[in-house]
Amino acid sequence: MNKIRSYDLDNLKVFLTVMVIFHHAGQAYGNGGDWPYHPSNPAEYMPEIWRFFSTNAAYLMGLFFLISGYFVPISFDKQGFATFMQKKLVRLGIPLVIVTVLLTLMVGQLEMGTMWYVEMLLCFCLAYGLIRCCGVRFAETSRFSWSLGTLVGIALVMGVGSHCIRQFSPQDHWIWVLWVIHLEPAHLLQYVMMFSLGVLLSRWKGLEPLTDRTGAVSLGIGLVFVLLNWIRTGAMHEFIQSYFGLFESFLCLFLSVGMLWLFRKVAHGSNGFLRWCSGQAYGAYVFHLFILVALQQLMDSLVLDVHAKFLLLGLLATLLSFGFTWLLKLLPGVKRVL
Repeated sequence: MNKIRSYDLDNLKVFLTVMVIFHHAGQAYGNGGDWPYHPSNPAEYMPEIWRFFSTNAAYLMGLFFLISGYFVPISFDKQGFATFMQKKLVRLGIPLVIVTVLLTLMVGQLEMGTMWYVEMLLCFCLAYGLIRCCGVRFAETSRFSWSLGTLVGIALVMGVGSHCIRQFSPQDHWIWVLWVIHLEPAHLLQYVMMFSLGVLLSRWKGLEPLTDRTGAVSLGIGLVFVLLNWIRTGAMHEFIQSYFGLFESFLCLFLSVGMLWLFRKVAHGSNGFLRWCSGQAYGAYVFHLFILVALQQLMDSLVLDVHAKFLLLGLLATLLSFGFTWLLKLLPGVKRVL
């Protein structure tokens, strides 16, 4: 694995982790779904933050799944099925069980919070391992053909499928499958396709032939969709909302490809600080919910503009989540998990 290429993906994962923390920092102050903390001051409300939530939900976790999928074949080739799954069960399963038990005890009902991503990733890794055990293996000599036509085709399949799913299960509708798997059907196709795309890019050396032209154009298209999502009002809002599964699929795919290219161009290097951040990113994702809610409770009586409070909370939660992970990893055996 080329170290430069690895660094740009590491840096991108750190960025995505910070964005997730800021997303959740704002949920108490806008219509962002269920959240365990509600401000005592009803004036602490940001009516327009839904645009931030909507944009994040369209691509953040999909891009997380793509990056995770990219590294899965590399790990499997080195370790084989038994070792591969053993390590995934340790790294993904242990935090999943611990956080789920803690949250369930806190709220009095089965709850895993933000760990649904870890659970889905564990399921995807198991599915990949079983497929490989059946003898399916994509030739490494193949090359992924980057073209706008290919990206449009992938986005259309993802978008049409997501639109159809949302006719039966709208966005933000979560279900339990066999009281074990917690998932949102509306985004499931996106996550499966993005993870699969990451696997294919890994097997077919797909990041290497991504040209500056394709990357820049993809980023530009993705940002246009982001802009449309932020400025939509009136009839435009109603139209986009009616076909949001299709809209966000184009936003997700083109913005994700554009960010892969952008980080390869401008964030492919590393230093001690960036490597430290990369090493704590997973633990920060696992624990940020507890740290964030505690901070929100402590700062509830703080008289501050709600926008400033949101930014301050996001910054503090980010610093404390990364710092807490680093301290926790000083304990024997924790590094194997986090």
